[in-house]
Amino acid sequence: MSKPFWETVPLEQMTTVQWESLCDGCGRCCLHKLEDEDSGDVYYTSIACRLLDIKTCQCSNYPKRIEHVPECLKLAVTDIPDFHWLPETCAYRLIADGQPLRNWHPLISGLKESIHQSGVSVRNIALHESQVSEEDWEDHLIKLINL
Repeated sequence: MSKPFWETVPLEQMTTVQWESLCDGCGRCCLHKLEDEDSGDVYYTSIACRLLDIKTCQCSNYPKRIEHVPECLKLAVTDIPDFHWLPETCAYRLIADGQPLRNWHPLISGLKESIHQSGVSVRNIALHESQVSEEDWEDHLIKLINL
């Protein structure tokens, strides 16, 4: 039996389809983050980007997200050195660090819902950004679980 592509193809050589399939659909990267200016540490809030559908944990306008949310980051191979801000459970970060995908990842489980069943997605913790004023974001810092 041959190994799956994510174990044999370097991130830099993946096709667009392979690259996009690495996203587990957790929605964690769509949570607003605060950065400590002195240490550079990144802290996650429970506040989601306005384009995140909290129920599905998918972007409601993925193809045009940058047009609607200019600060949204499009992950690219050139960004690999900066993947430290991604959640420790993120497939892009795991593969960049030479780690295996988690058992709940849809590419492993074969089930898109496994990310939600695992408790890793933001489905039950995210708030729409319209619900919280930006000056109150510090009150919504969270610690992400790393299953």
